[in-house]
Amino acid sequence: MMKENIVKNKSFGFAVRIVRLYQYLCEQKKEYVLSKQLLRSGTSVGAMVREAEHAESKTDFKHKMAIAQKEINETIYWLELLKETEYLTSEQFESINSDATEIIKLITSILKTTKSNITN
Repeated sequence: MMKENIVKNKSFGFAVRIVRLYQYLCEQKKEYVLSKQLLRSGTSVGAMVREAEHAESKTDFKHKMAIAQKEINETIYWLELLKETEYLTSEQFESINSDATEIIKLITSILKTTKSNITN
């Protein structure tokens, strides 16, 4: 249960950072298209983790966490694209990408454990 709390807290904190980054990209950089994609995928990670908390079954939990994994992976893509197109500096990118990387590792680990629990 402890691991689940960590991913819940980290994905929520990450969503807050994503919202702030979205505001910055719109206000300071006048970038509205890529940032909207980033906002959608970056905030849905935590939402899926929350949904997984009240999953109806282990299979439902696994399904919701798998969606969270896809969303964090997509978020990393948008972050990389924003860095390559110079909307984000390397420093800005590294800071938020390290959070994203930590979250994808946590979710992947949770999924591996869940899959082996379902199998056994």
